[in-house]
Parts: sequence; C-alpha cells; structure tokens
Amino acid sequence: MGKESSNRIQTSLLNAMEKKALIWMAERQPLWMTSDTLTYIGLLGAVICGLGFALAHIDKNYLWISSLGLVINWYGDSLDGTLARVRHTQRPVYGFFIDHTLDAVTICIMCIGAGISPMFRLDVAMLVLAGYLVLSIYTYISTIIKDEFRLTYGSFGPTEFRLVVILINTVFMYTPLSSTIYTIAGQTLGIFDIVGLLIALFLFGAWLSQFLIDRRILSERDPLKPYNPGKKED
Repeated sequence: MGKESSNRIQTSLLNAMEKKALIWMAERQPLWMTSDTLTYIGLLGAVICGLGFALAHIDKNYLWISSLGLVINWYGDSLDGTLARVRHTQRPVYGFFIDHTLDAVTICIMCIGAGISPMFRLDVAMLVLAGYLVLSIYTYISTIIKDEFRLTYGSFGPTEFRLVVILINTVFMYTPLSSTIYTIAGQTLGIFDIVGLLIALFLFGAWLSQFLIDRRILSERDPLKPYNPGKKED
C-alpha cells in the first residue's frame, strides 16, 4: 500500500539545496512542534494564499499575502516529513494518509483562489487544478504499484511550482502586463491566462510522458497472457 517509506524520486532543480535547508530547520524546531502541526500549518498557508488572491480584487498589492501564504505552505508541507525522519518518529501509513489527503485540499484552495483573482480566468485555474490532481493521482498509483513515490517530474516539483506562482504574483503587481489582452480563437485571454495554460500543458505533458514510460515497463513486467477459449482449467 502507499506509504511514506516508499522509494522517493526527487530530481528537481532545488532538491539538493532544499533538502539541506529542511534538515537544518528540522533540527532546530522546538520540542512542541510535531509533523501533524506542520501539516496543518501548510494547510493554513494555503488558506492565506487563497485569501490573498481574493483580496487582489480590492488592491493587487494584496498578492503579497498570497505569496506569504505560499511560503507558509512550503514551510509546513515540506518540513513535516523531514521532521519525522530527523526525529525518527515516522508514521508511514498515517503520514501518507494525512499529508496527501490535505495536499488535495490545499491545491484546491489555492487554485480556486487564483481563479477568482484578477490574474486568471476561473476556467484556466481549474485546468491547472485538473492537471495537478491528475499528476497527483498518478503519483499515488505509482507508489502503490511500483513502491516509488515520485515527488518531482523532470526538474520541476512542488517547491518550483510555488516559486513560479510567487514570480507571477510579483510580475502582476509591478509590471503593466496585467493589462495585456489577446483574442485567440474567439477567447479573450490575458498574458497570465496564457501562462496558466502553459502550466496546465506542462502538468498534463508530464503525466503523459511518465505514463508512456511506465506503461512499457509494467507491460513487460506483467505480460499479456494467451487466451485459449477451448481450454478448460482443471
């Protein structure tokens, strides 16, 4: 079954540096801090992020709240498992259950917030959400079938995803690109909608690429058995 002790696949650009930083932080957490607490702090960060997106309708500078929420989300979501491993207090089944159940809620909150912000059309944000969830579901299936927990695809993982959103927030606040509008195939799209579509394309592309690779590997491991309708089993 899926569990945090599965082989972790991490190939992102920031993985080596991030891993060292997380271990350093975990070793300095107060004794009252637990992995569960950090998981819920990550969820709180997502709520703050979504609130910042919503408030951007009042003033786009509220997107700083959204970016702060993403940092808080990174702190809680990335550090909870590291803290357990540093303290040797892992709960492989429970940890997998609580962490990744709340991950689904977290991404929903953030994408819905982005969809009701002035940056993205709601349908574009929902397409990004669909791509992220498809990739997440595929990750969990692979964990069960292959005992491999793939945290990153290529050089891109959750931390890089958060940094991209923070960059988008900053560009929206401090450049005139927010007023750039295009009409494509009868659809009115802002420059940030196009960026959102590219993110969704990457997510679905990463899923398709890994699916084709794993399909070939698993087909060889579990080959098609010949069917003889005239043969009766003993």
